Amino acid sequence: MTFEQLALAPQLVRALADCGYTTPTPIQEQAIPALLARRDLIGSAQTGTGKTAAFILPALQHLADDPRGVLRSRRTPGTPRVLVLAPTRELAQQVADQAVRYGSFLAARTVCIYGGAPYPIQNRDLARGVDILVATPGRLMDHLNRGRVDLSRLDLLVLDEADRMLDMGFVDDVTAIAAATPATRQTVLFSATVDAGIARLAAKLLRDPVRVEVQADKSAPLAIEQRVHFADDHSHKHRLLDHLLADTAITQSIVFIATKRDAESLALRLRGEGHAAAALHGDMNQRERTRTLQEMRRGRLRTLVATDVASRGIDVAGISHVINFDLPRQAEDYVHRIGRTGRAGASGIAVSLAHHSDRGALRQIERFTGASIPAQVIAGLEPRPRSEPGGPRKSGRPAPRRADRGGYRAKGR
Repeated sequence: MTFEQLALAPQLVRALADCGYTTPTPIQEQAIPALLARRDLIGSAQTGTGKTAAFILPALQHLADDPRGVLRSRRTPGTPRVLVLAPTRELAQQVADQAVRYGSFLAARTVCIYGGAPYPIQNRDLARGVDILVATPGRLMDHLNRGRVDLSRLDLLVLDEADRMLDMGFVDDVTAIAAATPATRQTVLFSATVDAGIARLAAKLLRDPVRVEVQADKSAPLAIEQRVHFADDHSHKHRLLDHLLADTAITQSIVFIATKRDAESLALRLRGEGHAAAALHGDMNQRERTRTLQEMRRGRLRTLVATDVASRGIDVAGISHVINFDLPRQAEDYVHRIGRTGRAGASGIAVSLAHHSDRGALRQIERFTGASIPAQVIAGLEPRPRSEPGGPRKSGRPAPRRADRGGYRAKGR
């Protein structure tokens, strides 16, 4: 199937061709016809499946079909016809960028608002008129309360990565925003998983929705070379990381780490050793985050040390390696992390550094992705042999409960 066969406007097909896209992905092939038919929809799909285009293209098609409505939105500032809610600033910017790219041959105007950015600039953009508004819930609530946004003429409401919005505590804001829109609106909800919380939200906001589920997210990582290196302790992890980053085959890499403090500390250490590295985490203001991502896209940074708050918002084509310095808490976050490499058909490598106590988490990831992750050993950096939990060591003495010289504690502590 081609995009022409989906009955999209010639302007959209032309813009897609300019982006190098001629064939829709499975989520696009299933979702676009339903959305063009004005049906509500629940989509289960993760990053890398093409879900953003699956809802942006029908939104742009709706605007192309009604140019007089576009003109009306220009005459009344702050009255969008399409609203996309996203959980993070990075994702909101990514969605807005795609709306601009795909709508480059249409008269539609896209505005993106999010926390951490100056209000005067956003106020000016809203006052000039908006057709597609992409927003994070908290900042949109601010603009609604100040009377700068009016959702009474909204035609389409999209909740992107709704599971993450619920995890971040935005459910009340999302519900209040939906209440400010017409009951006749079309509603689309995309989520990586559809659990009880998502089901309750969908039942409250959607009418007789079409259900679209694409499992390509689990098979997609198979195209990425995955491996794990076991480490005895934290210092062993650092030595492994230093060895990995010395590889000249790495064009650009993201190192995922658990906490904001550790991200800053590791980025500082890497810079001190001559690496072009920087941190990216939730405590940075918007100007710092934007500047860091721009530096990465321009090739001025080789290594980005990031926390999970950034894992779904980073879209840099040149990332060849993803390194999990700390394993994620959820298996699905592993998929989002490694999906930052191997973009647009390029090859990618994902390396995880794990303690022996992380084997249970690794098994969960393997079950979730349906692929085994082979353990590899670097000569000179081999982990010490692992004793059986609670069993005797080679000396015949019981395994100590305190940390040994490498810092590894026996299980059962």
